[in-house]
Amino acid sequence: MPDAVDTVLRSTRVVTPEGTRPAAVAVTGGRISAVWPYETEVPAGARLVELGDDALLPGLVDTHVHINDPGRTEWEGFETATRAAAAGGVTTLIDMPLNSIPPTTTTEHLDIKRDTARGKVHIDVGFWGGAVPGNVKDLKPLHDAGVFGFKCFLLHSGVDEFPQLGPGELEEAMTEIARFDGLLIVHAEDPHLIDGAPHPEGRKYADFLASRPRDAENTAIDGLIALAKRLDCRVHVLHLSSAEALPLIAAAKREGVRLTVESCPHYLTLTAEEVPDGATEFKCCPPIREAVNQDALWQGLIDGTIDCVVSDHSPSTADLKHFDTGDFGQAWGGISSLQLGLPAIWTEARRRGRTLDDVVRWMARAPAALAGLTGTKGAIAPGYDADFAVLAPDQTFTVDPAELHHRNRVTAYAGRTLRGVVRATWLRGQQIADHGTIAPPAGQLITRPSGTTA
Repeated sequence: MPDAVDTVLRSTRVVTPEGTRPAAVAVTGGRISAVWPYETEVPAGARLVELGDDALLPGLVDTHVHINDPGRTEWEGFETATRAAAAGGVTTLIDMPLNSIPPTTTTEHLDIKRDTARGKVHIDVGFWGGAVPGNVKDLKPLHDAGVFGFKCFLLHSGVDEFPQLGPGELEEAMTEIARFDGLLIVHAEDPHLIDGAPHPEGRKYADFLASRPRDAENTAIDGLIALAKRLDCRVHVLHLSSAEALPLIAAAKREGVRLTVESCPHYLTLTAEEVPDGATEFKCCPPIREAVNQDALWQGLIDGTIDCVVSDHSPSTADLKHFDTGDFGQAWGGISSLQLGLPAIWTEARRRGRTLDDVVRWMARAPAALAGLTGTKGAIAPGYDADFAVLAPDQTFTVDPAELHHRNRVTAYAGRTLRGVVRATWLRGQQIADHGTIAPPAGQLITRPSGTTA
């Protein structure tokens, strides 16, 4: 038995890498020291936390969050974003390099980002770097400084201070990143096909959907796969919405291309058919597509073609959503879902006959692996950080924006009934959220583990 166990959490439903079972989880000094049979006697002096039939999950790992701080703090900030994460069972996130000013494209900018975040985070936070025209020389220094990889766009990012990479610039960046075995994460839509599509304007969601055709994703992913194969560069496709790309992805993986793929709760739980005209809270890029496409995405998730599910939490101020006109062409594209991802995915996964084991694999274990955090984050197993989400999986609730913790309480999930209530969240053995009440900031700023290639 481990020495000096300070806390034991006991539940009839503990989700471990070996499956869900009754268990008692021992915590020593902020780490999981043992996972015992449920009936194991609690060591003298240890605090026992009885969870009954509430499920004990590892804290979720969200590798796609736009915090926008500094520079656009009125959109979101470290304190508010991580409060929302804690309320939703997320204990680790990695912040995207854009929408903040300055973007995280040099080590100096990374220092500014870290200085801004320090002391404000309720959960553990790491950072992606950015790959933009002219900063190839900055990629290795950023890697050495501990960023988890590099994000790029193949078309306009939506903000001028984070330009997209042209074909030659993309190859140059991938060549450099492959040299030190880093990771490139890509917003993959072909700019020429987007430019040739109908221009989005007005209130009709169908018109906006037509402006971001599936083939723009398919073509960009096909080209990215070819480059990754030729250059032996590790690449990750962000926010996949087009199920038509799944055969390309599956074939590349079979051929040994070092490729991973994510999708997001909004693509897996919302459908184009249910988006009302003028409801710009549903706008995101790539867009929410039709139900038949969603069914195929779920199949790709189930069979492993899609590796993980992360939020792509991309908030803005309410005025940038243009609710007054409902104009999809003018509205900012982004879904705010950081606090709601777990119940949203669990609701749909359960309806499709999947289990909490699946949800944990998609939303904790696989994102942790993407970031090189296997061994510390994303699982309930000895040696891992004692990060937990306590979920009442059979309880339902209706989403009320007033109860959300992100800065601008706009969400496409407003009024939806979801299954799965996050009762508590724990970070390194300390409870940081209790029925929506969030403790003072206790998170750490984390870096890519030394020696990993994520």
